[in-house]
Amino acid sequence: MPSYTPMIQQYLKIKARYNDCFLFFRLGDFYEMFFDDATKAAQELEITLTSRDGGAEERIPMCGIPYHASTNYIKTLVERGYKVAICEQVEDPKTAKGVVKRDVVQVITPGTVMEGAMLLENENNYLASVDKAEGDYMLSFIDLSTGELYVLSVNHFDRLKSEIYNRPIKEVVVSDQLTDKERMTLSDELQLTISHHQLPETIDRASYGDLLVNISHQSLRQAIIRLIHYISTTQQRSLDHVQPAEEIVLSGYLGLDMHSKRNLELTETMMKKGKQGSLLWVLDQTVTAMGGRYLKKWLERPLLDRQALSERYAMVEGLLDQFIERESLRDDLKSIYDLERLSGRVAFGNINPRDLQQLTLSLSRVPTVKETLKTFHSPYLQAIGEALDPLSDLRGLLEQSLADEPPMTLKEGGIIKDGFHAQLDDYRDASRNGKQWINALEQKEREETKIKSLKIGYNRVFGYYIEVTKANLHLLPEGKYERKQTLTNAERYITPELKEKENLILQAEEKSLELELQLFNELREQVKAYIPRLQQLAEKVSTLDVLQSFAVVSEQEGYVKPTLIKEDILEIVGGRHPVVEKVMTDGMYVPNDIKLNSETNMLLITGPNMSGKSTYMRQIALTVIMAQIGCFVPAESATLPIFDQIFTRIGAADDLVSGQSTFMVEMLESKHALEFATNNSLILLDEIGRGTSTYDGMALAQAIIEYVHDHIGAKTLFSTHYHELTSLSETLTQLENVHVSAEEHDGEVVFLHKIKPGPADESYGIHVAKLAGLPGTLINRANVILQLLESNESEQTTNNVKEKTAAFELASQKVDEEDVKNNAEMTILQTDDQLSFFAETTSTSKNKKGSRVEKKLKQLDLMSMTPIDAMNALFDLKKELQKEE
Repeated sequence: MPSYTPMIQQYLKIKARYNDCFLFFRLGDFYEMFFDDATKAAQELEITLTSRDGGAEERIPMCGIPYHASTNYIKTLVERGYKVAICEQVEDPKTAKGVVKRDVVQVITPGTVMEGAMLLENENNYLASVDKAEGDYMLSFIDLSTGELYVLSVNHFDRLKSEIYNRPIKEVVVSDQLTDKERMTLSDELQLTISHHQLPETIDRASYGDLLVNISHQSLRQAIIRLIHYISTTQQRSLDHVQPAEEIVLSGYLGLDMHSKRNLELTETMMKKGKQGSLLWVLDQTVTAMGGRYLKKWLERPLLDRQALSERYAMVEGLLDQFIERESLRDDLKSIYDLERLSGRVAFGNINPRDLQQLTLSLSRVPTVKETLKTFHSPYLQAIGEALDPLSDLRGLLEQSLADEPPMTLKEGGIIKDGFHAQLDDYRDASRNGKQWINALEQKEREETKIKSLKIGYNRVFGYYIEVTKANLHLLPEGKYERKQTLTNAERYITPELKEKENLILQAEEKSLELELQLFNELREQVKAYIPRLQQLAEKVSTLDVLQSFAVVSEQEGYVKPTLIKEDILEIVGGRHPVVEKVMTDGMYVPNDIKLNSETNMLLITGPNMSGKSTYMRQIALTVIMAQIGCFVPAESATLPIFDQIFTRIGAADDLVSGQSTFMVEMLESKHALEFATNNSLILLDEIGRGTSTYDGMALAQAIIEYVHDHIGAKTLFSTHYHELTSLSETLTQLENVHVSAEEHDGEVVFLHKIKPGPADESYGIHVAKLAGLPGTLINRANVILQLLESNESEQTTNNVKEKTAAFELASQKVDEEDVKNNAEMTILQTDDQLSFFAETTSTSKNKKGSRVEKKLKQLDLMSMTPIDAMNALFDLKKELQKEE
């Protein structure tokens, strides 16, 4: 780089080490960016792009931001998935020989932000690491702002995606063990920032021992080490607040794949991607930031532990029964700041005096919380109160050392309380008395010179000075004043006496600030020792906050305590959808019942569009989830088993990122349920098959129903518009037909939103179109066409369905049990007239186009294909037929 100036050469050398980051290069009071960084940053941050001479023939693109205002600019870049490398001057420019030494002191990424302004108060901000060994995936993730560290393993990439999606993970550190396709999936489909990090061969694994104390599996330990090493490399800060890793054993929690979390809108809505309208929005009556994050974690990991859930119910009940005490507890909790993130800032070294004041105020409320908890009758609440550590020693230290109203920054002074340190008191006394002497000297000089406008001022360049207007210069005695500066309308002077006092005052102030900074750093180091106790306190306070939130919302919305049983029975009386009920302003929500047991574990739900089928299905799942996080549920009564997993296919939308149609998304989500569900799972399937032609959809829907019924045995709700499927209740012993009722009066349909036994009479599709406001002429024409179709409908259609069902059963009998397990939902393809494009291409099967599709179909080895392979093949054949037509 001989053509560039030494400074630009320095920039390029540092930039080469951080190619995937914006390099914020410190020059004086600005962070500057050059070359491509400048061009891109100017666009992203909407700042002016300029240029400078860098020694080359062409000027170099350049943009910059003030270092004191950098937080908001960094936040903007990080929120958009970028990384920012902070390059500071690491030597004093006054003593530097040549170019000032600079180096990167921190890399800020979406997963490593620590500044409060960049973090959402009620949400964790996770950085994750993914490793792969022997076909299993190890996922380790940490919230650097709180020090929480977790690790888990899964045996399938789809499950890895779900675990990442179900948590607020912003960035994933990967190694070369992951394939390019897997990395692209994490980046594009899950919209994550991907960071590559290889561990050095000489890494000292023993130094990570404290974090790995609870982890025995070597692969899990490796994932944690990669994650922590990446953080240490990029942050170059203390990680004393990071807690020992906790292994999440997924078999101990209710399984929720990414599709279920999205479809059920647990933490955000599908359309607006916001909290309002989600289950979290309904349940969140927490009053602390810690409690808000804890509630979300509980929603992400519902429990399977019956005893732990019973204890949570008991505490919610105790809080419900004592309103006055509960309100007192809420008031106490409101005064407690974010202990978790305050601890993180202490360890990270970016805590300010105001933060420590918040910590002091928080600790002062803990004794009150303990006393309030003693007044509850619940022994579980009393036990939490007894276990609360008030950290009286830390509180005493902070109250003794910290000023009552400390400043935000360390440069202002006034951090340490008077009387805490004798030397500091001496400096302060000299400074304060010196300023009083300055005021006295000003008054004395005015009296002696008779110049009323004479004043003594101060600036950093000249120090203290005596200022006299030019109109009064003739009043000054000769020989006493030494001219220092000439202004337009005044002269500035000094005297030996003033200079002597100036030295005393400035030295006292400078030494006072230096000593205060030293004392504050020592205080911060002392607080570090209390971090584990602070984190334990934060956990208990968070638990209390979530439980009182459950009590408040249960009282407000009329929720009841569920009964958990070991028998295979799900019975909800007067169940309601918690979100829909809350947003309804007329208070006219129609409750519904459900009863499933070992004799009836499937409901086939029919009824018109907009009648409430999807709402009914969702409310069952949400009731289960609420029960398994320890909350009361929206019903008159609820008797529930413990479910191990919930699978949903609700709603229809193309996956534009992956280039998959509605039908393909539908099949993939159905496949996930068929592959992983057990007889202890809950499956919700809404309108399966609507993304393809009628016969295709009906065939797949029936095959899926039969497969779940015969080979999984899970509690299942299956809604459909294929009324022909209601006949399955005659052959499937554990399936029952129900429908959402509607009534027609004078040509107008009224949806009753009530679930009743038996199949629906009709779909009322044209009535729904009318409600949607379609033109009247169009509605009238649709009615005419419907009458024509109904009048021309022959019994042959019904007979064809029966024949196709019989053919499917015959084909199923010809394969052994294992083949049925793998291919039952697709064996329907073996009947020549089962699918619509067979039945509808009688006239075209003789031409070349039809022959080509048929030839491809005959080449398929259906019996060796997995269900999803068969679905994909069917989808491709259908697309080819559509193109040829």
